[in-house]
Amino acid sequence: MLEVVTDTLKDSVKLLPFLFVAYVIMEYIEHKTNKKTKNIVQNSGELGPLWGSILGIFPQCGFSAMAANLYAGRIITLGTLIAIFLSTSDEMLPILLSEAVPAQVIVKILAVKLLIGMLAGCIIDFVVRKFIKQEEKNKITEVCEHEHCHCEEEGILKSSIKHTISVFIYILIISFILNTVIYLIGEETIANLILNKPILGPILAGIIGLIPNCASSVLLTQLYLSGVITVSTMLAGLLVGAGVGILILCKVNKNIKENASIIGLLYVIGVVAGIMLEICGLQI
Repeated sequence: MLEVVTDTLKDSVKLLPFLFVAYVIMEYIEHKTNKKTKNIVQNSGELGPLWGSILGIFPQCGFSAMAANLYAGRIITLGTLIAIFLSTSDEMLPILLSEAVPAQVIVKILAVKLLIGMLAGCIIDFVVRKFIKQEEKNKITEVCEHEHCHCEEEGILKSSIKHTISVFIYILIISFILNTVIYLIGEETIANLILNKPILGPILAGIIGLIPNCASSVLLTQLYLSGVITVSTMLAGLLVGAGVGILILCKVNKNIKENASIIGLLYVIGVVAGIMLEICGLQI
């Protein structure tokens, strides 16, 4: 249990700079920009999935958390959010590097995640713009109201710190609960659930990927390196796995139905992609 506590603290503390940066951006836009500038920020997101998927492949567990905050404020589009969630690698890249996996193998794995995230994000944004026609208004003020803060009176720095601490405590508590559950069940038991199951494997790996912390990416990558699961099964779980991004989304975005839809969409894309890669006989 001491290891559980240590891992929880370590994973949570790593998120602090990303959360703080996200809230500084949101507070700056809310405090310093006029309506015209806000509209420019909101409407400049057509290339969002491209940049989001590129930035997402870097090993930063907190980037998905930042994206969730920015989406809740409608600073980025739904497609950009999904692209970031799909491409986020969390602890996968450091583990592959530490295990001396050949560079070409790592590049291929990252490229698959990048392309799937980019493609899915662009398609989602296209569908939303052309068919759903959602009202994409700036919601930074609504996020603040939901958190019961007084950002206008407190200023950018103080408000950003207050938001960061509030969400950090939330992450700390939930992550401790999740890590305890994983500790009690055992990683070996979880591994046996997806061992040698061609179609069921990606489906179960996707469920593991939904665990909202970096532990899921660590587990799936280790299982792949141990030869327990195929690269397609690993990718299915890692595509779904968005680190604590899902956790933050549920915290800051008060639309429960929308959150459920986003999580469901993320899961379906990741699992379907994993199954298709398996059918195609992906070898890396």
